[in-house]
Amino acid sequence: MPKRSEPAADDPFGGRTPTSHERMTGRPWDASYQDGPAPWDIGGPQPAVERIVAAGRFTGAVLDVGCGTGENTLLIASRGLPVLGVDVAVGALETARANAAERGLEAEFAIADALHLELSGRRFDTVLDSGLFHTLDSGERVEYVRSLATVTEPGATLYLLCFSDIGPEPGPHPVGRAELAAAFAPGTGWRIESIEAERVGTRFHDKGAPGRLVTIARVPSDSG
Repeated sequence: MPKRSEPAADDPFGGRTPTSHERMTGRPWDASYQDGPAPWDIGGPQPAVERIVAAGRFTGAVLDVGCGTGENTLLIASRGLPVLGVDVAVGALETARANAAERGLEAEFAIADALHLELSGRRFDTVLDSGLFHTLDSGERVEYVRSLATVTEPGATLYLLCFSDIGPEPGPHPVGRAELAAAFAPGTGWRIESIEAERVGTRFHDKGAPGRLVTIARVPSDSG
């Protein structure tokens, strides 16, 4: 990853534009990890990700965007795949690196803004988004989808795990099918292949919150 310019000492957002969620809460994502586990940090990989890994659906170079403490990243790494986990939360990445060292797993972790992944200068065959997309507003989603396209080629696959707007006790920022269709519409370089009902593990839902597992194919941007 290219070097970042040093942000001002009093800038909690590390020199980047804060996301809509950060503006709403007034706190950077890193603050979520400073007073114990974050609400989405369940101490292991998401069950949906475990099933994808067990089915051998992660292939080639893998990007875990918004990786947090890296539990999903490390599960993928345990299968011998080259994987990069990125996040803006420095504390989460420090935990992820410590976990990787403790478990003897080879995984790379780096600070990166999900809306500007092109700065990595890398390309990936499979991308995992476990809980990032649903935190972005509609404008940010446009930038995010564009950003993902800069680090993938046609034939790549994106697995997106998000909260659903259907079901009791939904998680924050639930996402509807129409929102997914709008974000990954024809001309964006992506095509939704499937949307499956799923549960998203959190520290506040015994059986997980209602969610969706979306499989999305990278296609030429002029394809319908």
